[in-house]
Amino acid sequence: MVYKVISESKDSLKDAPGLNSTNTTLEDVNDKVTEWAEAAEEEISYLKSLEDYRKKFVGDISHELKTPIFSIQGYLHTLLDGGLYDESINRKYIERAASNVERLQMIVEDLEMINKLESESEELYIVEFDLKELVSEVFRDLEIIANEKAIKLLFKPGADKPFMVEADREKIRQVLVNLIINSIKYGKEGGITKVSFYDMDELVLTEVSDNGVGIIEEHLKHVFDRFYRADKSRSRNVGGSGLGLSIVKHIMEAHKQKITVRSTSGLGSTFSFTLKLVD
Repeated sequence: MVYKVISESKDSLKDAPGLNSTNTTLEDVNDKVTEWAEAAEEEISYLKSLEDYRKKFVGDISHELKTPIFSIQGYLHTLLDGGLYDESINRKYIERAASNVERLQMIVEDLEMINKLESESEELYIVEFDLKELVSEVFRDLEIIANEKAIKLLFKPGADKPFMVEADREKIRQVLVNLIINSIKYGKEGGITKVSFYDMDELVLTEVSDNGVGIIEEHLKHVFDRFYRADKSRSRNVGGSGLGLSIVKHIMEAHKQKITVRSTSGLGSTFSFTLKLVD
């Protein structure tokens, strides 16, 4: 009876070779029932994990959006209640409201980017370019930000030769910008951010290292998760959408490459990714 119910509810059992014959043994039936039960359990577990992820994501994004929205509401209501005519606060509150609108826009744009990368609708424009030259450009673009904390942006000794790679140049620029800005945000005053290259025959390994606060071990496996913040209070102060490292991970996966992180709390972090060298 049990076998009949399962067979009727599961095509894989119904159509399985040998089970519709009169030679089917109790052992065969038991094996198929066990196989079906294990498959069903795995499917249920997978669906539960997806549901848990969905709930967490909805909760995270609600939390991230709530802060700037409440801030904007507070500033605007104060202005409407008479603050608009108070020259000591009107311009300041308008500027703060505008800043929070920009933060909302940043979150929405980053979410859109991740969605495109996940759905593979974001086309990659693969070209050949010098990776070291691109890093030098990013260093120049971020020099002012680094100077605010007296952080030096430099190459590891020996990484002064060109490395011609095949990749989407602008996407890799985004990867480098996110990683280097991250290292500056969590770097210590007067510290360093160092970029290294390692020739691995068909690939080049790029490492972005700093001597900042580091990441404790329990947080390492989550650093590429959306909106994950190891130190939520401190992360709020340094800004960002909370999606930078998640975007980095998706860009590297779109290139069929890997990105990893190693870190020691109090000593600094190193993010590493690979790219294909030009033949």
